[in-house]
Amino acid sequence: MSTQRQAPFLRLFEYADRYRVEIWKASACSVLNKIFDLAPPALIGLAVDIVVQQENSFLAGWGVRSVFAQLIVLSLLSFLIWGLESLFEYAYKRLWRNLAQAIQHDLRLDAYRHLQAMELSFFEERSTGGLLSVLNDDINQLERFLDGGANEILQVSTTVIVIGGAFFVLAPNVAWLAMLPMPFILWGSIAFQKRLAPRYFAVRESVGWLNAQLTNNLTGITTIKSFTAEEYEVNRIDRLSNEYRHSNQRAIALSAAFVPLIRIIILVGFTATLLLGGLDAAAGTLAVGTYSTMVFLTQRLLWPLTRLGETLDLYQRSQASTRRVFKLLDMPITVHPGNKPLPVERVKGEICLENVTFGYLDRSAVISDFSLRVPAGDTIAIVGATGSGKSTIVKLLLRLYEIHSGRITLDGIDIQEILLQDLRRAIALVSQDVFLFHGTVAENIRYGSFDAKDEDVVAAAAIAEAHDFISELPQGYDTVIGERGQKLSGGQRQRLAIARAVLKDPPILILDEATSAVDNETEAAIQRSLDRITQNRTTIAIAHRLSTIRNADCIYVMDKGKIAERGSHEELLKRQGIYAALWRVQMGGKFSVEERG
Repeated sequence: MSTQRQAPFLRLFEYADRYRVEIWKASACSVLNKIFDLAPPALIGLAVDIVVQQENSFLAGWGVRSVFAQLIVLSLLSFLIWGLESLFEYAYKRLWRNLAQAIQHDLRLDAYRHLQAMELSFFEERSTGGLLSVLNDDINQLERFLDGGANEILQVSTTVIVIGGAFFVLAPNVAWLAMLPMPFILWGSIAFQKRLAPRYFAVRESVGWLNAQLTNNLTGITTIKSFTAEEYEVNRIDRLSNEYRHSNQRAIALSAAFVPLIRIIILVGFTATLLLGGLDAAAGTLAVGTYSTMVFLTQRLLWPLTRLGETLDLYQRSQASTRRVFKLLDMPITVHPGNKPLPVERVKGEICLENVTFGYLDRSAVISDFSLRVPAGDTIAIVGATGSGKSTIVKLLLRLYEIHSGRITLDGIDIQEILLQDLRRAIALVSQDVFLFHGTVAENIRYGSFDAKDEDVVAAAAIAEAHDFISELPQGYDTVIGERGQKLSGGQRQRLAIARAVLKDPPILILDEATSAVDNETEAAIQRSLDRITQNRTTIAIAHRLSTIRNADCIYVMDKGKIAERGSHEELLKRQGIYAALWRVQMGGKFSVEERG
């Protein structure tokens, strides 16, 4: 059977195979706890037997003739049984809970690791909130079942086996009365399970959509406020939350009916045992002590079955969650990890794109039959209109996407053959959309170079012209900058990103619109730092502001996925083509259609 079609919990038990010993220990403690928990009715039966039969009681047959001695033995036996029951209860609770924590930890880590290996298009097609719902809510739901549900199933099974066996030993002619409701209860449980499964899957889906929207709104809270869309978003959350509530209500309406129906069936078995067993005891065909034990055991046998409703409810919720988690883990990883090591110190930095064609999912090719060579140590610039394919080249170099055809090489080696970690260690990206993590300034600069010394962090900040403003922050390098660096200005965030790239010290530097969102003064500061860090390394600068790349060794002008012009700044101005027209626009001049070529 394929893993996709396999029952969710069978897959879960296969996944948890590494914890086989812990599962057996927890299961054994659950069973032993239930066995000792079922002993008190037998003790009550023995006590009744001692009081009624006295020297002719069951214990007297074992050589304890005195009633007092028999009661002492029974008391000591009670202490022993209660003590062992309590000991095994502690043991199974601790074992199951630790096991639940361990499995949910491993499952979340494996799911997250799998997510990180997915191609970038996977994330662009899915909501962050939906993925978070799987990593958090679904895995937590699974933990809740392992925490208590697994133990409950074991204990109910133990109860049925132990008490059923005792009944057939003590009074086989009455035992069938107590067991009579069992087939109906089991049939009802299976029927409820089949009807509950799709309802709980709908619950998990609806909570995923709700989490996705909440995550989206919290991320975009500034936009919501600036467009006074608070009420609109409240209504949207209200609608999604209502869908979640209604899907839960549909599941609850069915699951809540389980226990009352089971109680009616239990009542039939209990009443039959009470009545017919009592008649046998009155007729002398059944010992009074045995009858007392059976009445108590019938209640202990059948009453726990009412909890099957809660256990079944927990099981169905966790099964739906398990299905979603393994659906994520089953997503194929299309990015080849590579097999050729290329240590950073051996990278020279020559990049070649040979007849590369690529298009995003369900869209026409962004670049087609594209070729470009960047000599090691050179600084080249790529300019062009929005949508011409500039940033796509960056994503292909980092293998965030895989090319459809053609070849990209680094120092003559196909980048698909290079170990993915080695390839990305050789490249530092400073993008327009700077992402900073919630943490301190130093932690963000050190990100990716986690072993860097404090003095190296300060040196990198100085090169990026960030040291002065960092020193003025309340706690300097230990200042917490908030989620996405929201406590800093755009220029400050950009300079921290440059400092992070400086500290990485890669042989290849990619600047993707690194100064597009800052003022002129900040741009000048950033440009000074870039002039320093581009020395002796291969640099690819993508820019709208042509003033920032005029000193590049070669400038490539892209148009509709192809290179329309190439040359130095002066050469391109003399050509009077697209680049010259763009330059005049940015310098405040005008150009005609004829001038644009």
